[in-house]
Amino acid sequence: MKLFITKQLKHNHGKFKPTLLCLVLASLLISCTDNKQSDSAVLINSSVNSSDVTPQTEDALTSTNIDIWPELNADVKTETVIENKIAALLATMTLEQKVAQMIQPEIRDITVEDMRKYGFGSYLNGGGSFPNANKHATPNDWVQLAEDMYQASIDDSLDGNSIPTMWGTDAVHGHNNVIGATLFPHNIGLGSASNPELIEKIAAITATEVMVTGIDWVFAPTVAVVRDDRWGRAYEGYSEDPEIVREYSAAIVKGLQGAADKDFLGDERVISTVKHFIGDGGTQGGDDQGNNTTSEQELFDIHAQGYVGGLTAGAQSVMASFNSWHGNKIHGYKYLLTDVLKDKMGFDGFVVGDWNGHGQIKGCSNESCPQAINAGLDIFMVPTDAWKPLYENTIAQVKSGEIPLARIDDAVSRILRVKFRAGLFEKPSPINRTLSGKTKLIGAEEHREVAKQAVRESLVLLKNKNNILPLSPKQNILVAGDGADNIGKQSGGWSITWQGTNNTNQDFPGGSSIYAGIEQQVIAAGGQVTLNVKGDFKSKPDVAIVVFGEEPYAEGVGDIENLEYQQGVKQDLALLNKLKTQGIPVVSLFISGRPMWVNAELNASDAFVAVWLPGSEGDVVADVLFKNTNDEVNYDFTGKLSFSWPSAADQTNVNRFDQDYQPLLPYGFGLAYGDENILADDLVVITDTTKTNLQGITLFESAIKAPWKVVISDANSSTHMVSNVVENNTVYLRTIDRNVQEDARRIVFNGKGFGEVSFSSEHAIDLTPYQKSGSVLEVAVRLPQGYTVSKDKPVYISMDCGEQCEGLVDISKTLSSLEMNQWQTLNINLRCFEQAGADLTDITNPFSLATKSVFTIDFMDVFIKETSVNAINLACD
Repeated sequence: MKLFITKQLKHNHGKFKPTLLCLVLASLLISCTDNKQSDSAVLINSSVNSSDVTPQTEDALTSTNIDIWPELNADVKTETVIENKIAALLATMTLEQKVAQMIQPEIRDITVEDMRKYGFGSYLNGGGSFPNANKHATPNDWVQLAEDMYQASIDDSLDGNSIPTMWGTDAVHGHNNVIGATLFPHNIGLGSASNPELIEKIAAITATEVMVTGIDWVFAPTVAVVRDDRWGRAYEGYSEDPEIVREYSAAIVKGLQGAADKDFLGDERVISTVKHFIGDGGTQGGDDQGNNTTSEQELFDIHAQGYVGGLTAGAQSVMASFNSWHGNKIHGYKYLLTDVLKDKMGFDGFVVGDWNGHGQIKGCSNESCPQAINAGLDIFMVPTDAWKPLYENTIAQVKSGEIPLARIDDAVSRILRVKFRAGLFEKPSPINRTLSGKTKLIGAEEHREVAKQAVRESLVLLKNKNNILPLSPKQNILVAGDGADNIGKQSGGWSITWQGTNNTNQDFPGGSSIYAGIEQQVIAAGGQVTLNVKGDFKSKPDVAIVVFGEEPYAEGVGDIENLEYQQGVKQDLALLNKLKTQGIPVVSLFISGRPMWVNAELNASDAFVAVWLPGSEGDVVADVLFKNTNDEVNYDFTGKLSFSWPSAADQTNVNRFDQDYQPLLPYGFGLAYGDENILADDLVVITDTTKTNLQGITLFESAIKAPWKVVISDANSSTHMVSNVVENNTVYLRTIDRNVQEDARRIVFNGKGFGEVSFSSEHAIDLTPYQKSGSVLEVAVRLPQGYTVSKDKPVYISMDCGEQCEGLVDISKTLSSLEMNQWQTLNINLRCFEQAGADLTDITNPFSLATKSVFTIDFMDVFIKETSVNAINLACD
C-alpha cells in the first residue's frame, strides 16, 4: 500500500511544470533552475511544516517582519496618462463625492433615486439577491437594473457627480446568481482537476455570462488555502496546499480580466477580486470569521500564495477578510492592508470590505468605522440601511481630522484608477455594451461543454473493489439516494440562493442531474434503469448506484464540529447496508464540499467516488462511470485529491507535509481504471470522538440540518419552507439576522387556529442513548419587544414519533417569565418528552413548536446535547 501511494504522489500533478512554481523565487528561497527537479521536491522546500509552528495565542505576536513579503512585479503597470486623469478628476471632487465613491450598498437597500442623489462608487447584489427581489429575474431584468443604476450615477443633477458606478457580484462558480447560467464545479473539485488552462477557460466563460447581464465586477477568485476542513467555506478553496492555489489564482484573474498585454479589461472582461485577504483558510478550529494564529512566515508561505499569483497577473481589487490574525481583525489591520499589501507588495488597485466586516472591528459599528479607512480599506461593503449613517459619519470624521483627507484621496484615487483601466468612462452604458442582452450566451452549449470537461476531470475514485468500475450500461441499474436527481444538491452553496437551498431542478434550466446522465447512457445501450431514492425495486438490480452527501450550505452555516458524515443520523449508511445485505453491488457517489470521515460508508461500498459539487452539468458523471457501447473505457478517472482524506472524525486539519502525516488517503491520491484497490471493507468505524463520548446532534444552526426539513402546518395542511418566507392560514415563518445573515427564524402565530413549525424527516432516529446520558433538547429563543405570551393557551415544544405518537411539553409558563427582546437558552430533558408519550426509539420530528395562541417568537441553535450552563432548565416532574 505504501509503495502504491508513493507512486501516486510522484505523478499526481504532472500537469504542473516546475518552472511555473517559481513565481516568487526570491521570497520562497528556492532554486528552480533545475527543471528535472520533481514538483513535490519543489513544494517540500517551499512549504512550512505546520507541525513545526509553535501554537500562539492571540497576544503572542509581539513583532512583525516586513522583509518576509515580496515586492511583486505585476503585469499591469502604472500609466502616466491614467495617473494624470485621476489627479485632474480628484481635484474637482467634493468631500461628499469622494466618500460616496467609497460606499458600496446592496440592491435590496437602495433605489435608483438613491444612486442619483449620492452617486455611489459601486453597489452589489449579495447571495440570493435579485433585481426586483425576483429569484427568476431574467438576464434582461439584470441588464435593466444595471442600466438604470449607471444612468443615475452619471446624472449630475443632484450630486454634481458624473463618475460611472460599478456593480459587483459573487460569481464564484459561474454566474451563479442567475437562473440558467452555467454552473461549474466548486473550487474544491477544480483543485482535483489540476488543470490551469481549463481554469482560465472557465473564468473567461464566467466573465462572458456576467457581461451579458451588464455587470462590471466579480468577487472572485477565492484563494483561501484550507487547513481545517470543518470550515464551511472549505469547498471555496482549491487545495490545502498553495501549489494549486497560486497558479489557479493567476489563471482565473487572466480569464476574468484578460491578459495584461492582450485584451485587459476589454469589452468581454470583468474586474476580478482576489479574496479574502488574508488567512481565512487557517483559522483555529476552522471557525468562519475566526482567528488565525500562524506565524508571519507561514501566513506568507501558505496563505499568501494566491495573492502572489493573482496580483502578479494584474488583479485590480482585493477583498479584506472577516478573520483576525492574532486577534486583530483584518478589516482594521493597517500592517497587513497597507504596509504589506499596498506598500511592500505594490498593489495599486483598491481594497473592498466584506459584508459589514468593518463593523466587527473593536470600537466600530456598521454605521461608523474610521479605523477601517485609516487601516487601508478603500470601499465599505455596507448592506442594510447602515449605508446612510456610515456615509454621513465618514464625512464628519474627515472634517474633524479623525480620518486624514490624504487617506480619502488615496482610496478614491485607487477606485478611479481601476475605473479608468476598465474603460468605464469610455464604454457605452450597460445596456449598449458588446455582450449585454445576448441571452443565448447564458448557459450556452459551448460553455456547458467546458463545464462538462471540468466535471469529468474533477471526479476522484477512492475505492474500486474487484474493478467493479467501469460499469456496463447494458445491465439492470438501480439508482438511489436523494442526490441522484437533485441539481440543487449537486451544485451546493452559492447556487442561485446564498446557501444553495430552496431550489428545485426547474431552477436550473439547461442543467442536468447525475441520474439524467445515467438514464441516458443505460437506455441508449439497451439496459434497464430504475430511480428510487429509498433503494426499493421490483426486479433485483445487477448493481446499485447510490448518490448521497452533504446538503447545500455556505459560510457560517457550513461550519461543523468534526468530519463525521451524518453524525448521529446515519440514514445514508442504512441505505447502503440495506442494498449490501441483499447481495447487490454498491457504487457510491459522494457529494460533498470537503473530505469527510466516511469509513462506514466506504466499507459498505464496492466503489466510492468523490464527486464534490459538480454544478449544473451532472449528467457527465455517467461518462466516467460507464463503458461505452463497445465495452471499452469511455473516460478514465484523472482527478487527484487536492485535500488529504481523514482517517478519523477528529482528524480535521491533516495537511500535506505535516510532520505526523497519517491520513486515510494522502494529498494527490486518486485511482485510475486498472489501478490496485487499496481500501478494504474493514476500515475502523469507531474513533476517539465516538467511542468515549456520545456526540450531540445539531438540528438547526443558522439553517436546518439534514435530514430534517422545516415544515409549517395548520389544521388542514403542511408546507415545507422553500424560501426565506413561508406562511399558511395560522403560521408565518421568516428568516432574520442575529449574529450573521439569516441565522435565526421568526415565527408568528395569528391565533386563528392550530399552528405548528416542526423539523420533519422520513427517517426516524433513536434518541434512547441520548436520554440515558441525560441529554436535553436545547433551543435559543427570544420574545420580540411588544409581543406577549397568552396565559390561557399553552405553547408546546414536542417530539413526534408518527401518528398518535408525540410528547408535548408546555413551555408557556417559562416563556411568560423571560425578559423581552433578550436571547435566552432553554433546555428540556429528553426524559420529559418520553414521560409525555414520545417513543424515543422512533423520532421523526425531534423539534416542533405549536400553539393556538396569538404569539411571536424568534429561535435559533437547536441541538440535542448535554445540558449547558447558563441555560433555563424546564422541569417535567
